[in-house]
Amino acid sequence: MEADQSQTSIFVARLSFPADFDGWRQAALTALALGIPPEALSFVVGDEASGLFAEPLPEAPQDAPQPTVPKAFPELSRKLLCHADADRFVFAYRLLWRLQTERKLLEIASDPDVLRATGMEKAVRRDSHKMKAFVRFREVEVEDGDGDKHYVAWFEPFHHVVELTAPFFARRFAGMVWTIMTPERSVHWDGAELVLLPGATKDMRPRDDDMEALWLTYYASIFNPARLKVKAMQAEMPKKYWANMPETALIKPLVAGAEAAARRMIATAPTLPSLSHERRMERERMAETSTGPDHAAGDARPDSIVAARAAAKHCKACPLWEPATQTVFGEGPDDAPVIFVGEQPGDQEDITGQPFVGPAGKVFDQALAAAGIDRRQAYVTNAVKHFKFVPRGKRRIHAKPNAGEVKACRWWLDLERELIKPKLIVALGATAAQAVLGRSVTIRDTRSRLIDLDEATRLLVTVHPSYILRLPDAAARAREMTAFNADMAMVLDFLPELKLAA
Repeated sequence: MEADQSQTSIFVARLSFPADFDGWRQAALTALALGIPPEALSFVVGDEASGLFAEPLPEAPQDAPQPTVPKAFPELSRKLLCHADADRFVFAYRLLWRLQTERKLLEIASDPDVLRATGMEKAVRRDSHKMKAFVRFREVEVEDGDGDKHYVAWFEPFHHVVELTAPFFARRFAGMVWTIMTPERSVHWDGAELVLLPGATKDMRPRDDDMEALWLTYYASIFNPARLKVKAMQAEMPKKYWANMPETALIKPLVAGAEAAARRMIATAPTLPSLSHERRMERERMAETSTGPDHAAGDARPDSIVAARAAAKHCKACPLWEPATQTVFGEGPDDAPVIFVGEQPGDQEDITGQPFVGPAGKVFDQALAAAGIDRRQAYVTNAVKHFKFVPRGKRRIHAKPNAGEVKACRWWLDLERELIKPKLIVALGATAAQAVLGRSVTIRDTRSRLIDLDEATRLLVTVHPSYILRLPDAAARAREMTAFNADMAMVLDFLPELKLAA
């Protein structure tokens, strides 16, 4: 939207109360129609002074067009006005102003204004949740003596959430007559209508009632000492709210007795098998049902890569075989001078049955090409032959294999190494290095140097290509790609026979 460059005045709009959304909306639409930029507009609440040189906001033109905004903006702006930030009214108007020329502004998560709005909206929702969770009504005497019970609560919100949250209480306690008092704004429900009232003071808050003793007895009876996490409890229920909640008087003695109560629960609980016993039984069950090669029992050991690949299709040595689509065995010449070892197949590898064909495989291919290496002369495999993942909607998200799964699959990697007899093994990532060496190592301590494995074979450790893809910063990705290319150049220096034919 084009603003009037000659505009030097500050226009002020007056609102009725701190979260006056209707008043703000009308003023914002008027200012927008007049072309008033955010820096030339201010808002005051109630009887606040408007400033010496501020001018009242003029009337909007009769034929002013209605602005267009995304469907999410009205609700977002309503919550922004509930925030305690003194600049919230102008900030919400700035978003409205920008949306007239930046239609998809709210979809740009990295925009500073959108980031700020998201944080403010989250804070308001959290404060509204606290109000729903920590308001405690107490029955009070009604002077007119009409026989109706009246319940009153005192609450101190961080933000201006009374109007926003009051409809929840009207639905939840529709059959009660109640009042919630806060320092800036109060709300009353007479059983049919919500009425907003001025703020109250602490000395007006209600005291104990006859139902409180019953509630405290119930609260103490449901308290579970075995699930007590004091820091988490205080983070979710700040001490600010404790004075208004009768059960908080029990927290200190209940916490003090929690350890003894937990010991009693353990002592009287039914005896369960130990974790180590459960794991041993699970291993025995897996051994009974496994159809993978059992060489201790005398199964024939494959004598070629072709035979090994066929045998691996039926491997059930660890639980990863069941959710995976298929075994993804290594590929390449059976006399390759180098074996590249990754961590495990990914989603695309699991579907195609071939190693390193997904996004990480493309980074790998680019590095080989930059170094001048012919991938067709290399053998490429993984430490773990089945895809381990966590389902998330329609996607399958990579999950790091644990030490037991790496150990269970190491037999196949050792077999590949034995049959191919490479001069060099390149471990792509820490999991691959662990599988080759049989112990944990760090990339930092082992990267980019040749390590003797035996008289005929050496090891080179570098990062996995997927690590480069996960780096959020473009400059960091470029640096790591350069270092990865340098490691691939080391491979060619050691094995010049891998050079790509011209």
